[in-house]
Amino acid sequence: MRLREIAHSRAGDKGDTSNISVIVYDMADYPCLERWLTADRVREHFADLTKGEVLRYELPKLGALNFVLRGALAGGVTRSLALDAHGKCLGPMILDIEIPEGREEAPA
Repeated sequence: MRLREIAHSRAGDKGDTSNISVIVYDMADYPCLERWLTADRVREHFADLTKGEVLRYELPKLGALNFVLRGALAGGVTRSLALDAHGKCLGPMILDIEIPEGREEAPA
């Protein structure tokens, strides 16, 4: 299933850094989100855009994960020639990541 089936996102930017939060609709789905949505999976998903590191911060009491993607915005809004280089555009994109249905264990 796609991540959007269990979570929504909020995103923003500062310079060349994008900040994306993924928040579950139901707290019962947070362990699945925590298990499957790793910094490596997010880095791989945004490989064409992100040139720097991807950091993951866990917010279990909010049922959320926050990702900081450095070097993700082609220099930032005021420096990029891209039509829309705002980090908020990456929020919906993260929800396209595929995760297993149900409560499967992550591979070792």
